[in-house]
Amino acid sequence: MMASSYNAKEEDGHHSGSSTHGGTGAGKNKKPDNTAFKQQRLPAWQPILTAGTVLPAFFVIGLIFIPIGIGLYVTSNNIKEREIDYTGLNRDDPCYDCANNFTWNSTTSCICTVNFTLDQPFESNVYMYYGLSNFYQNHRRYVKSRDDSQLNGVQSSLKNPSKECEPYRTNPETKEPIAPCGAIANSLFNDTLELYYNDPNGTMSTVALSKKGIAWYTDKHVKFRNPGNEKDNLTERFKGTAKPVNWMKPVYELDPSDPENNGFINEDFIVWMRTAALPTFRKLYRIIHKKPSTTSTLASGKYTLKITYNYPVRSFDGRKRMILSTISWMGGKNPFLGIAYITVGSICFFLGIVLLIIHHKYDTRSNSADIPN
Repeated sequence: MMASSYNAKEEDGHHSGSSTHGGTGAGKNKKPDNTAFKQQRLPAWQPILTAGTVLPAFFVIGLIFIPIGIGLYVTSNNIKEREIDYTGLNRDDPCYDCANNFTWNSTTSCICTVNFTLDQPFESNVYMYYGLSNFYQNHRRYVKSRDDSQLNGVQSSLKNPSKECEPYRTNPETKEPIAPCGAIANSLFNDTLELYYNDPNGTMSTVALSKKGIAWYTDKHVKFRNPGNEKDNLTERFKGTAKPVNWMKPVYELDPSDPENNGFINEDFIVWMRTAALPTFRKLYRIIHKKPSTTSTLASGKYTLKITYNYPVRSFDGRKRMILSTISWMGGKNPFLGIAYITVGSICFFLGIVLLIIHHKYDTRSNSADIPN
């Protein structure tokens, strides 16, 4: 609280008696208004921390967090997952020749196969992901290297892309605008993955992979649209544009068999354009839907993964992998959340016990105010 005898003029070096000798600017009163806010008289509440309130709080947090953490950890461990690395770094790897011989300038694809075994059947829907390591999609220039107006089907942006797309804005030879422009689109993951089940009788049966529903609904129906009139041919709507430098085919040929999955609204393309936050990531590639019968979606046994190797990663010391996974109500396999809950709950419970012991041991002090001689 400010004292009532405070004089702003005296603080400025002026005596109170000299106020009549100056002009209009002789002394400006800087004393704050006498309000509750400026005089700091607003009501306030401050908790009083005592052993009776702190100790129960520690025990309650521990008793709540530990069961939740155990539930999350068990749920995560019940998710089945199988990861296959097909980078081809070692000489005895099936994709070693493809990894060493294929480059962005290659005109023909390289095909390799990887055999693996599922020890347990996969129930419910199974999700197939592709994973990349040491790929920094979170780099600032990389993240900005796109034109959202062009991806939304704006005709003017199709023929005149944003300068943020440089150096992947126009074709260096024909000077035609690139569609889609930018570094993100130019580095589109384009490996083709096929899965086969090896029957015990020696035959191979194809596992049906669905490419529908792998992209977010808002991305598919709001953020990404093809330019022009939907009644026109897609090739005509992209006329006068060039394909990205590293692409083997233009955007209107990503999926010629399905007009609803071609051009900018191709779901593989949409999934890739949603950049990852970390250098090691996975993106949804296909969905294996549960069969209507009682049989498992993926039976235990031997499988063959056929890879059309189109995406070189040796230039940035990257790795490629295919992941098969089921999901639960909390998403994919991720034990971190459960471990975090268990850790925090255990620490709180342990601190509660320690503080309880200290409280009982040292809370026998005398209330006497006498000073010993």
